[in-house]
Amino acid sequence: TEDEYGLYTIAFIPPTLFGLFRDWGINSAMIKYLAQYRSEDKTNEMRNVLASGLLFESVMGILLSVISFSLAGFLATNVFNRPETKIIIEIASVIILTNSLAIPSQSTFIGFERMEFHSLTMICQSCLKAFLAPLLVLLGYGILGAVLGQVMSVLITSTLAIIIFYLVFYRKIHGPKNDGSNLSITLKTMLRYGLPISVSTILFGFLIQFYNFMMVIYCSNSMIGNYSIALNFSMLLTFFTTPIATVLFPAFSKLDAIKEKGTLRIVFQSSVKYAALFTIPATTAIIVLSEPLVFTLFGQKYSHAPLFLTLSAVSFLYTGLGSLSLGNFLNGQGKTKFTMKLTLLTITIGLPLSAILIPRFGITGLIATTLVAGIPSLVTGIWWIKKHFAVTVDWPSSTKIFIASATAAAITHITLSQLASNHLTKLIIGGTIFLITYLTTTPLIRAVNQTDINNLREILSDLGPLSHIFNFPLNIMEKLMLISQKA
Repeated sequence: TEDEYGLYTIAFIPPTLFGLFRDWGINSAMIKYLAQYRSEDKTNEMRNVLASGLLFESVMGILLSVISFSLAGFLATNVFNRPETKIIIEIASVIILTNSLAIPSQSTFIGFERMEFHSLTMICQSCLKAFLAPLLVLLGYGILGAVLGQVMSVLITSTLAIIIFYLVFYRKIHGPKNDGSNLSITLKTMLRYGLPISVSTILFGFLIQFYNFMMVIYCSNSMIGNYSIALNFSMLLTFFTTPIATVLFPAFSKLDAIKEKGTLRIVFQSSVKYAALFTIPATTAIIVLSEPLVFTLFGQKYSHAPLFLTLSAVSFLYTGLGSLSLGNFLNGQGKTKFTMKLTLLTITIGLPLSAILIPRFGITGLIATTLVAGIPSLVTGIWWIKKHFAVTVDWPSSTKIFIASATAAAITHITLSQLASNHLTKLIIGGTIFLITYLTTTPLIRAVNQTDINNLREILSDLGPLSHIFNFPLNIMEKLMLISQKA
């Protein structure tokens, strides 16, 4: 039910909050230095990075899991005013420890650019959660089953990840055995790089958890459940953003801003453009189809979810302004202190804004806060990298992609407003109209060129048989672009 889903969401707030203090920038440092040392062929240093990172994360994971478990009763009773959440918060606390094994392993996969292992662990966790959580709920365990399913999926995945970490990477890197002094030196180097990132992560994570605490205090379980459903649907957009963001960090880490200035500029602009080509139309499609999307799967039960989905999805439109690439660019080039300053700017705006909007407008105020608070730091960051690196967004391309997506959304909305069909039919018709309109408009207004299509074909060719599915729309866009050029 709406109320139960709200309680399920609340259960993971304390572990998420305590989990912010687990990392201290070590995972970012692992990706940074593994990518760098690989390009420099420094085998011993790579072995030290792997050992130091895993040891630090494991110790912090155990410590913070115990703290979260111990404080579960106090938080459930005195902070959330929901004593019934004590046991599920205690169970959810285990996820801090399991993440301390899984995330360093995934950072290793990214640092070595072995994305197949990163994908394997993510898919494994998703499949396990999709199977275990509903199964336990159906067997009558309710909220407890949903939380257990989530924790068990991460536990099994972390076990798989650590086995791959040892057999495929750590054991095969030959070199002297790690001793305490080498690990200590390596850990200091990693912390020196990672601490500003960690401060940024902790502060931003604290801001998000402050939003959540305000939400729990001022919003009902029912509204929290509707908001959680909306966030689940918006996670569909991470299908496009996560793969791009994952590869950008090691890519930017290997580029020298002085010796490879032109390449750095091209990589940044291309990352923004290709991320926008997928993310912006997907976002506008979800916005315009939010109501049939939610009601097809859940019926009318979550009546507020379509509005929350429409509003929360807007943040993904910032991809066309460089939001996905900016942080990876700064951290990859070692400008972690400036990343921290941008986070402080977001917090300075977000804290007072949330204190005003959430008590007054509830979930709508929460979403408005998240949308507004990040804009000044994004604008400042884009200005700063242009000033110091002569790198900026390809604004004409982003503008054209926005126009093509908005056109498709407008035509889809007008068409659906004239239909009296059921929600599933509206979803199918609306999705088809949006896709056709976007594929038609994008080449006609020259939001893409032949080079872009060739690059996309090469990128998507690694999908094997699935690449043929994507080649079909690319072929349509290519033919329309040729017709436009002849005209």
